[in-house]
Amino acid sequence: MSSIFKRNAKVPFFLIAGPCVIESENLCLYIAQTIRAMAEELNIPAIFKASFDKANRTSGSSFRGPGLEVGLEILAAIKNKTALPILTDIHEAGQAQAAGKVCDVIQIPAFLCRQTDLVEAAAATGKIVNIKKGQFVSPWATGHLTEKARKIPGVSEIWLTERGASFGYGNLVVDMRAFPVMKPFCDAVVYDATHSLQLPSSGQAKTSGQREFIAPLAQAAIATGHVDGLFLEVHPEPEKSPSDADNILPLDELKPLLIRLAAIKNAMTTHQDYLD
Repeated sequence: MSSIFKRNAKVPFFLIAGPCVIESENLCLYIAQTIRAMAEELNIPAIFKASFDKANRTSGSSFRGPGLEVGLEILAAIKNKTALPILTDIHEAGQAQAAGKVCDVIQIPAFLCRQTDLVEAAAATGKIVNIKKGQFVSPWATGHLTEKARKIPGVSEIWLTERGASFGYGNLVVDMRAFPVMKPFCDAVVYDATHSLQLPSSGQAKTSGQREFIAPLAQAAIATGHVDGLFLEVHPEPEKSPSDADNILPLDELKPLLIRLAAIKNAMTTHQDYLD
């Protein structure tokens, strides 16, 4: 469990959740407040996530977000009003310091996970760095990603997130071996159960997805016993999201899923205690 949370053996995993992209402060605040209420009830530490810029869109005409300055102002307001830790992703090394002034976790997008300058700049903020494993990177190679961050003075924790691997054109697959393989390289292993179900560039000038498989894959990931955190994009009306609409979890389905996942983790812990 990360140092930004109180260590507690009864905590099943930590949660990273929020909309794909910042649409408005009011919507982000509503989602964040809902996440906080659920997380407190279920004793699951939560981090609010949202992107100020979606720089890797399929089409150049797609909505990208409010941009760095306005986006960070909104994230700062969410943090102030909810007291939730904040995660956002950066796409250029020059964005790291500004993001680090607001956010508790700086995320490296999967497509950019091998960009050395970007990883080093994120590490130099002293904030937790969450590196998303690229769809083209094997879990055995993720040690090279974390090494780049580890050598930076003042670096904080390094997390690795599994979000699926390319499986032909327009499809992803999750290799459950990735979780125990990545574990020795990082401080926490995270499973992104929503981006794992993208169908990249398979829609009409957009990425499609299969949200119906979020629960089965999340349950399988937690059952490996090697996942510390769960990443879920959520939205009260996914079909209205300007980004990742087809693979976002409806907000009202979040609590039932978390209850099932916590039950799986708790059952595994009880079983292990019995064996010990």
